[in-house]
Amino acid sequence: MEAETLLPNHLPEPARDRLYMARALQLAERGRYTTDPNPRVGCVLVAGERIIGEGWHRRAGEPHAEVIALTAAGEQARGATAYVTLEPCAHHGRTPPCTQALIAAGVKRVVCAMIDPDPRVSGQGVAALRQAGIAVEVGCLESEARALNPGFIKRHVQGRPYVRCKLAASLDGRTALATGQSQWISSEASRRDVQRWRASSSAVMTGVGTIIGDDPRLNVRLSAAELGLEADEPVRQPLRVVVDSYWRTPPQARLLQLPGQILIAGIGPRGAATAALEAAGAELIQLSEHAGRVDLIALMEILAQREVNEVMLEAGSTLSGAAVRAGLVDEILLYQAPCLIGQAARGLFDLPGIDAMSDRVSLEICEVRRIGPDLRIRARPIL
Repeated sequence: MEAETLLPNHLPEPARDRLYMARALQLAERGRYTTDPNPRVGCVLVAGERIIGEGWHRRAGEPHAEVIALTAAGEQARGATAYVTLEPCAHHGRTPPCTQALIAAGVKRVVCAMIDPDPRVSGQGVAALRQAGIAVEVGCLESEARALNPGFIKRHVQGRPYVRCKLAASLDGRTALATGQSQWISSEASRRDVQRWRASSSAVMTGVGTIIGDDPRLNVRLSAAELGLEADEPVRQPLRVVVDSYWRTPPQARLLQLPGQILIAGIGPRGAATAALEAAGAELIQLSEHAGRVDLIALMEILAQREVNEVMLEAGSTLSGAAVRAGLVDEILLYQAPCLIGQAARGLFDLPGIDAMSDRVSLEICEVRRIGPDLRIRARPIL
């Protein structure tokens, strides 16, 4: 006798909830390169064993995931269950509250993965739905939902963006020759992968030493099609940030020749150098000093105030080490190439004062993946 085919409706409710929430998370992922500064959110509407509507948030100012799914479902939404990766909003922002739309549509039950950390919403969306007689459950696939929006969460909870420190190194942990030459340690496949991480970031940050030594563009150079977007979709360029204490960035630097926002943070007095940089199109901010350098914590707080969710830090050992020491790095993204360049070459992080193993910076490796001939290692500092 053949085994009965188990449709989602025949599964226990918790398993069914996880199945549909997993689909909502897949939809939310589609907004990875477009929703900033808003969170990536997906929604699935289910009646019985049928998905009757789906949606994901595409970009700020456009309809939220719930509204798109409700529009697709039409009258079928009455009595349905909505699976949403983030608590439905209960405030008037760029768009009307999603809670209002769900209540008006007659949805019977809402399953949301996590509470929205935005204080304008946090808990209020759930409360509004329950007050309207809708059953609400929170926490289904919460860890997966949180992993989708680490910067949005950190910005609202801690007042700072999520910082991802990207580095490329040889197998012996070196980032450049003693002369400073570093192009190219990693492979073309790794460099294309970096482009995708840039595209999902709100800002890309580097130090003036990298600007002077490598003259990088720090922009996203993949097409909409290469990012999995529609052909006519504009590719969002992240804010480019240069940490430059004494305004040494050359006005003719390549990143200043490209369209897009450039922010240069320094501590030195203004003068001819700052005037030249502003004439070249850069925005300059003068920050407080910390040990003779830009106060990185203050800079991160300013970026968060500007709705920067995720920062891709692509810098040399000095700035990377300073960010680690300041406790600002949430994740290390290391591309390790199968080559050796010797002990005279430059290292990954400038971390003075580590004189004993007890002083080391401990990391948790959360992913290792092959990218072309290289290894991509993702690790998080253990606090």
